[in-house]
Amino acid sequence: MTGTAEHTGTRRRGPFLITAGALFVLLFDGNLPTPLYSVYRQRFGFSGTELTLIFAVYMAVLVPSLLVFGQLSDQIGRRRVLIGGLSLGAVGLILLAAAQNTAWLFAGRIAAGIALGATAGTAAAALVELEPGDDKNKAALATVLAQSGGSAAGPLVAGALAEWAPAPRQLSYGVGLVLTVVTAIAVSRLPREQVSGRWRPQRPSVPAEIRTRFARAGLSAATVWAVGGIFLSVVPSYTAQLLHTHNLALLGAVSAMMLAAACAVQAVSVRISLSPQRAQPAGLLALVAGLAALIGAFPAKSLVLVVLAAVLAGSGLGLTYFGAQSEINQLAPGEQRGEVTAAFLTCVYLGVAATAISAGLLSDLYSLPTAIAAVGVAAGVTALGAFGWQLKR
Repeated sequence: MTGTAEHTGTRRRGPFLITAGALFVLLFDGNLPTPLYSVYRQRFGFSGTELTLIFAVYMAVLVPSLLVFGQLSDQIGRRRVLIGGLSLGAVGLILLAAAQNTAWLFAGRIAAGIALGATAGTAAAALVELEPGDDKNKAALATVLAQSGGSAAGPLVAGALAEWAPAPRQLSYGVGLVLTVVTAIAVSRLPREQVSGRWRPQRPSVPAEIRTRFARAGLSAATVWAVGGIFLSVVPSYTAQLLHTHNLALLGAVSAMMLAAACAVQAVSVRISLSPQRAQPAGLLALVAGLAALIGAFPAKSLVLVVLAAVLAGSGLGLTYFGAQSEINQLAPGEQRGEVTAAFLTCVYLGVAATAISAGLLSDLYSLPTAIAAVGVAAGVTALGAFGWQLKR
């Protein structure tokens, strides 16, 4: 029996790692443009509002795609949806690499948004089903590490290549394209699933018996990723103003630092067996402290406060998101896992969209430090509200 169990675990570990890799690659691809927007603005001459619209259209297609493809993967299988998402992600990278004007950026981000929407919920559900020991906490760790790690690696790699390598607007997308094609080939070789092959569009839903717990986890995750959205969209520009620098490697590293902190605390959370009920409120408090440091960094002209903000906010994101994803994995019924996971991720990306778009619009109307302060205060108040709800379990 022991030999059989070991063989089964080994057999399933490959598909589990490939699926986690697919999620990592799509987040890596989706965040490659983060440090490059300043380059695009100089070359194509668009405003801060247009930059916000590029981000908004990405979210506008990502959220419906999560809901549609989360259901679809429950019916036709995770493998098919993952291959489709990776293929469309490759198209998005080609469009961005070939961009000649702002319209190409819009097209590339639309393709990337649909690709990530198709892949994110599907991969998260597949990881629960493929985890060799049927451990939902380890599946949650793989999900959040792939998302946070991919989101961190994208701007870090793109910033370094744009600063120190040739073809700053193309090379990082070439790297992403190679990774995406290799990953798609690996996914295509995963075992075929036994599925009905039929799908009827229907209104996404969360089972009534889990809605309260779902809403609490969804609000907490949305709040911490709303702050993550600030770091991935406007904090690089904020840092550039603060330090009077255009070093793309440094600006990409600021976003990566926040998400690297998230990955580190997620790994520690599993190692010490931190429960979702404890991880979420602890993370929300760390997030509030990080926001306070971020808001105070500009008046103080302090890089130290920016770094502290990244570490605290990243730790808060890591703790809270790990706890929320673990709770959703435990709550979701097997036959609706893709649908419920997609609904949860919809909450997450709505939070990202709300702060990133608000900060972009406010920075055009007032100033970037004012926008960061306003959005940061709103996110902090929401985090404190979510913290209070977490304590009322």
